[in-house]
Amino acid sequence: MTALVELAGLSKHFPTKLAWPKQPGFHPWHAISRRTAMVQAVTDISLEIFAGETLGLVGESGSGKSTLGRTLLRLEEPTAGSITFAGTPITSLGQRALRPLRKQMQMIFQDPYASLDPRMTIGAAIAEPLEIHQLGTPRERAEKVRDLLAKVGLREDASRRYPHEMSGGQRQRVGIARALAVGPKLVVCDEPISALDVSIQAQIVNLLEDLQAAEALTYLFISHDLAIVEHICDRVAVMYLGRIVEVALAAELYRSPKHPYTQALLGAVARIGPIGAPRRARVVLQGDVPSPIDPPSGCAFHPRCPLKDKPKACFEEIPRLRVLGNGTRAACHVAA
Repeated sequence: MTALVELAGLSKHFPTKLAWPKQPGFHPWHAISRRTAMVQAVTDISLEIFAGETLGLVGESGSGKSTLGRTLLRLEEPTAGSITFAGTPITSLGQRALRPLRKQMQMIFQDPYASLDPRMTIGAAIAEPLEIHQLGTPRERAEKVRDLLAKVGLREDASRRYPHEMSGGQRQRVGIARALAVGPKLVVCDEPISALDVSIQAQIVNLLEDLQAAEALTYLFISHDLAIVEHICDRVAVMYLGRIVEVALAAELYRSPKHPYTQALLGAVARIGPIGAPRRARVVLQGDVPSPIDPPSGCAFHPRCPLKDKPKACFEEIPRLRVLGNGTRAACHVAA
């Protein structure tokens, strides 16, 4: 398979201010001093996304999933590492040079209401990317808007409505139509169904699958809903505290997860099956997710890892992704 996107050592760190406690001899209005620290949102990610596939990206809230998606598209500037899209290194491209590639990389945002300008009609919102990239005449753009509305299952008269006049599912369909307007190759779906009712989620997932088949799209599907990820994704990457800890084919990962964190995530998913069918063991993690400002030494997961008799390397060495068979890669010193 051909890699559409290649990430090598990609990192994104955000500066933040930390307060020091009151020191002896300080005047009351000098009671708090501040120093700069770095939030290590994404650290040393090396990953490929193959053309035509759906790669799922899962993990707990705050693990860095959305930041990775935004950095991949250069909506956030990377701190380190490289991004290659369709064979073109884009890490250091200026905005002028990057603009033609923007047509090939689009995003569906998590909140379908916040991502739409409430003062713009739906038709104007969908046509805006066409105007920015100077695609077609006004008449051709209007025709394109009608075609996109039909593709995502909305009536033609929706183009004259405003976002507040539509339901959450309809607004998300508009977001999908806007992402497809310029004919992208890659679409980053940043939790596109998490803000929707359960009854609408299946409709949006089916729509995404149908559009992928019709338009030859490649998806990075970011989600915390592991049941949906199992259904829609070809491969799955698992993130913990800004790092990828396991990558595998979806069927293999759900059948035989290798990393203890992946096992804990899947063990928490409610599964319905026939009476007497074997159930996945539930792994209850202890403690909270460490701070990305000051992550633990060695394996970031070791303070919560349920494995007993962990080797010294778990506390001292950051594990690298290594191949364990059947295409699975895991960043764990003891995974077999």
